[in-house]
Amino acid sequence: MTTEKAIRITAGLFILLSLGLGVEGSPIFLARAWLWFTAFVGANLFQSALTGFCPAEFIFRKLGMRRAGEA
Repeated sequence: MTTEKAIRITAGLFILLSLGLGVEGSPIFLARAWLWFTAFVGANLFQSALTGFCPAEFIFRKLGMRRAGEA
């Protein structure tokens, strides 16, 4: 698995989970404050697209994952 794919999977999972925890109609609702985590993930994706720096990619690279196109 490449870092790009891992980032997409992780971001999607975090967004869906935080929405489940933050939306009152959800069966796993805990508190509306979880919606701040959704906003944080979205803001991180936005700044990553603008700057090219992604903290999650740094972590995945340290764990030994490769970027797309690397041997």
